[in-house]
Amino acid sequence: MARVFRYKQVIVVRADLEMSPGKLATQVAHGSVASAERTRRAKQEWFKAWLGEGQKKVVVKVSNDEELRELEAHAKELSLSCELIQDSGLTELPPNTTTVLAVGPAPSELVDKVTSKLPLL
Repeated sequence: MARVFRYKQVIVVRADLEMSPGKLATQVAHGSVASAERTRRAKQEWFKAWLGEGQKKVVVKVSNDEELRELEAHAKELSLSCELIQDSGLTELPPNTTTVLAVGPAPSELVDKVTSKLPLL
């Protein structure tokens, strides 16, 4: 029987940057931690429920920075915790390149209003 998750976090990656696997993993991790911490402070009940369920995370992609920022605006309209991550520029990317957007953790049906149509990475 499939496990049902009532809460999740989605991390949206810019596919146009063509980051190395290590850089990509690091940016996704930064987004996950930052947005989870924001949720912990703002919506503690969501954070605790997500933690208790096993911390479901999904990684999806968009084509460019503009799409990422449109998703951020939509997440904020729904009062979802979210974090845009900007790279420091020490290795592969120019300084302040926006790489990912993390949304949630939050109730799955709310996160889906922002991210459900995006393809998996």
